[in-house]
Amino acid sequence: MPPWFHRQQAYTKHQAVWYGALFSAVTGLLFYLGATKFIEGDIRERFTNHARTSQNTINARIKSYTDVLRGTASLFSTIEPVTREQFHDYVQGLNVRQNFPAIETINYAQYVRQEDLPALERRMRAEQQAGSFGGAPFKVSPIAEPDHSIITFIEPDVPWYGAFGFDLHSNPYVRATIAASRDSASLMTSGTRIVAMSTPSQTGLGMRLPTYRPGMPIATVEQRRAAYIGSVGIAFSVPKLIKGVLDEMPVDSVRLTLVDIGQGTKVVPPRAGQPPNVLFDSIATDARPRPALASGNDVVIVKLPVDYNGRIWEATFSARKEALYSGIEQHFPLLAMAAGSVSAILIYALLYTLTTARINALQLARDMTKELRESQAKLQQSHESLRRLAAHAENIKESERKRIAREIHDDLGQNLLALRIDADMLASRTRERHPRLHERARATLLQIDAIIKSVRQIINDLRPNVLDLGLNAAVDWQISEFRRLTGISCQLVENEHDVDISDHCATALFRILQESLSNISRHAHADQVRVELNVDGGQICMKVCDNGVGLVRDGVGKPGSFGLVGIEERVHLLGGTFNLSSNGGTGTCISVTVPFANENSALRVRPVGQMHGSDHFIIA
Repeated sequence: MPPWFHRQQAYTKHQAVWYGALFSAVTGLLFYLGATKFIEGDIRERFTNHARTSQNTINARIKSYTDVLRGTASLFSTIEPVTREQFHDYVQGLNVRQNFPAIETINYAQYVRQEDLPALERRMRAEQQAGSFGGAPFKVSPIAEPDHSIITFIEPDVPWYGAFGFDLHSNPYVRATIAASRDSASLMTSGTRIVAMSTPSQTGLGMRLPTYRPGMPIATVEQRRAAYIGSVGIAFSVPKLIKGVLDEMPVDSVRLTLVDIGQGTKVVPPRAGQPPNVLFDSIATDARPRPALASGNDVVIVKLPVDYNGRIWEATFSARKEALYSGIEQHFPLLAMAAGSVSAILIYALLYTLTTARINALQLARDMTKELRESQAKLQQSHESLRRLAAHAENIKESERKRIAREIHDDLGQNLLALRIDADMLASRTRERHPRLHERARATLLQIDAIIKSVRQIINDLRPNVLDLGLNAAVDWQISEFRRLTGISCQLVENEHDVDISDHCATALFRILQESLSNISRHAHADQVRVELNVDGGQICMKVCDNGVGLVRDGVGKPGSFGLVGIEERVHLLGGTFNLSSNGGTGTCISVTVPFANENSALRVRPVGQMHGSDHFIIA
């Protein structure tokens, strides 16, 4: 071979090496860039999923604290008046420190007009002297006009004695917010800090819910203003609310910042030069309350909204990228670049990455599914607890009604009867000799009769004594009263059985009938009503139907409408079923079926006209 040929071969080989090196370098660089982008996207997605899990946890905690507020408001909407002891026992029963550790206080602000303010101060000082609560002598401060919203109950009262007598209306913003909440029967939230609970790095917030007088309608703004008696509030610590959320994230050195950005869709960005309303920063301290927000290419940032009952919190999760890498992910781009020219290694690396990502995704899905099921179980348990609380409150109310009716009868009724006998005797003895005294005695006798009639009506309103005669007699009496008071034709259809059930079950069915007839008289515009009370096997069936206008669309379940909800809850507590059917213009039919076997009840057939043996009120 000539020398030039060897020189050409060497040059070609040398050139191929350089081309191969250049191609290998370009290929490795492309794989390095692609692997880097893939890994960053993967860690960002995982971090976003972790952040969403924390977001769901925060939302669930806010929901549970809101349920506590609504449960407390239901206490004041069920019992009037609520005593300090009842409020204390209720809060003690919640076991706030263990179940809701972020709650600092639960309080009640009573609505007071200007002319009633002196009477409130005298009553509260009397309770204070009686030892109901301590602190300085009760005094409303500062005083706003023309009406007030005064803190009268607060738990725990130590060390919050200074809150007694505080007038929430003294703050114009709070006054306006309370008025809007009262008129709309909605929950009140704000991003304003509670000064007494906050430090430069710690934030305390509050929620309030209006309460209305039991039994009064609140369908319109005017009715809600007339029935308004005050508001229930809770104050809680945001850091305690968030406590433990970051600990559950499988990533170290994660920073969480909560910023209040506005009400609903009305997002209000901070004005120029004004810092954002930061509610919580996991790295803030009292010495350094406003650390600079995270930024830069080496930081992964995820921003998610948190619904604080209509207000929007922006939750910002941030962490440095190196803290998010796990094992080989940190060095994978270099490995991919080194193995860019080796297709087998590249395919292996690609399959490894895809398999790892799939396993991580499946594990994450399983973890999220497990957390979701646990959250659903806790939510169901919370619902059951609230149901038991409502049932307990209802039993207390019925027991109190029965006790009050019995005491009115045994004390006031007997005294009135004795007074009537004396007045009748006086009228008889003065008929001939003292005409004028006789007329006065007769007038007194008539007045006593009117009082006895009024007392009898009060007793019947509290708990009709006809319930002692059995469910059938009570239903028949209620229908007769409904006809007399409304003039609406009402037909009772029942079989020949006389149902003998427990007092609890009979009272519940009687209250369901009362509520149904009350709804018909107020809303149905009906002129015919049909009530059926039958026994089918081991069940008691009661059906109330009318020929009225039917239910209005969206009328069921609107805020403040608790009639049908109360009926359904009563039936649920009795282990029965509830069915509601209504077509516009063709009337409404409510059907209730209750198994009396669960009540240890019995069904007995009696001859027509045979009555229950029971005690009766003398004045009834």
